[in-house]
Amino acid sequence: MLTAIIVAAGDSRRMGFDKLFAAIAGKPVIAHTIRAFERANSVDGIIVVAREDRRDEINTIVRNEKFKKIRSIIPGGKRRQDSVRAGLDHLESTARYVAVHDAARPLVTPAQIECLFQQCQIHGAAALAEPINDTLKRADLAAVAASAKAAAAPFDSRSGQVLLVTESVDRQEVYAMQTPQMFERALIDEAYRAVYAENILVTDEVSAVERLGREVALVLNDDFNFKVTYPRDLPLAEFVLIQRTKPAAN
Repeated sequence: MLTAIIVAAGDSRRMGFDKLFAAIAGKPVIAHTIRAFERANSVDGIIVVAREDRRDEINTIVRNEKFKKIRSIIPGGKRRQDSVRAGLDHLESTARYVAVHDAARPLVTPAQIECLFQQCQIHGAAALAEPINDTLKRADLAAVAASAKAAAAPFDSRSGQVLLVTESVDRQEVYAMQTPQMFERALIDEAYRAVYAENILVTDEVSAVERLGREVALVLNDDFNFKVTYPRDLPLAEFVLIQRTKPAAN
């Protein structure tokens, strides 16, 4: 009933190299990601949306790891939402629920997937989220530029290193969105039709569903499930994966 769309078509600009094929704990990042869905009992099929020039490498990984649930490896689009839409277009007719997951989150676990699927069946839409522990502020880059201009000081708008605080944000009502994000197929199909009919940009599937006025259940996650974005994230992800394989201390 549940098909996972794993989005792996990004260009890894902030990493400087294709992070999905970097090795952690002896396997490529994307192999760890796929394995979690392979081991989740609720998942019947997996669609990988990849860069055209990386599809052969992913096929090789699938063969080497003996993944059985891969239904197709398809080319992605220019934007994340274009890649998700391509995945939706390749769903089998029997798919009733859809999970969308970023390939760069290799720490997702089968247990997280199963918990999320239970809530998706109840609410029709559910997503993993993490409570915010840091103090949050809104800031304005333009204010820095104006201040620098008034003081005749040099200002480089490209660096983004300096901002001026404009207000505080109540963190009690703010959560960091993660993936997977799961939906009834009919709901996510409707949401994406609206996105393209209105020609808008969305950064995740919850944003698309929200525009329909539908509520989304947030499943708060207290385990590691960060997105590998910078080189510094790789050794931390490897540490977490290795720790998970060690027997629990007495």
